[in-house]
Amino acid sequence: MTEEPQYLIEQLAKFDTATLCNAIERLEIRDRTDGFMGFDIRCLSPELGPMVGFSVTATARSAVPGPPGSRAGFASLFAALEKSPTPSVLVFKDVGPDRRRSCHFGDMMATICKRLGAVGLVTDGGVRDLSTVKELGFHYFASGATPSHGNYEIVEAGLSVDVGGTRVRLGDLIHADENGVGVFPADRMADLLEAAHVVRKRESERMAAMTDPKRDPISLWK
Repeated sequence: MTEEPQYLIEQLAKFDTATLCNAIERLEIRDRTDGFMGFDIRCLSPELGPMVGFSVTATARSAVPGPPGSRAGFASLFAALEKSPTPSVLVFKDVGPDRRRSCHFGDMMATICKRLGAVGLVTDGGVRDLSTVKELGFHYFASGATPSHGNYEIVEAGLSVDVGGTRVRLGDLIHADENGVGVFPADRMADLLEAAHVVRKRESERMAAMTDPKRDPISLWK
């Protein structure tokens, strides 16, 4: 990664995800209902602050009964991580028969993937080892936790996936925090950052006006 993208990542991490969702509206490049995940994808480590990185996508399953699943998909996942610009964010789509009992990640996977440049995972399935993964500084955004890994398997890596109601493509910019998960075009990071500064300034001015006892707060709502 060149210095400029790394600088942009560091600067975008200074904003909350909600501000960036407001900022991209200024660019007028997509519908306002696109590009963010629903509240069934929960932030499980809010203490770690914002997570920012480039998506490495995969489909996964762990609730298929019978013998353990194939391990071939993990090689594809790790290869995709090695090719990805850093920091990267894993985005897993659960394709198993019982998503609510799935488990796609624990401290072993977090340790390996962190060494390969990943800073967190987003999944519509489950995870485990919450405390030890948090100690690693690795972010979890998932539907919840479950204690057993079941028959965990990476089915395919590097494809477009629909997670939490939005499409995520390989290499998209992921920005997520306690407010939820946003998905942004990586080639518009500079524009997004500029727009975020404008949004922060304007919202700060409006908040100051709304709390001014000399101003009518209802008249300021637009």
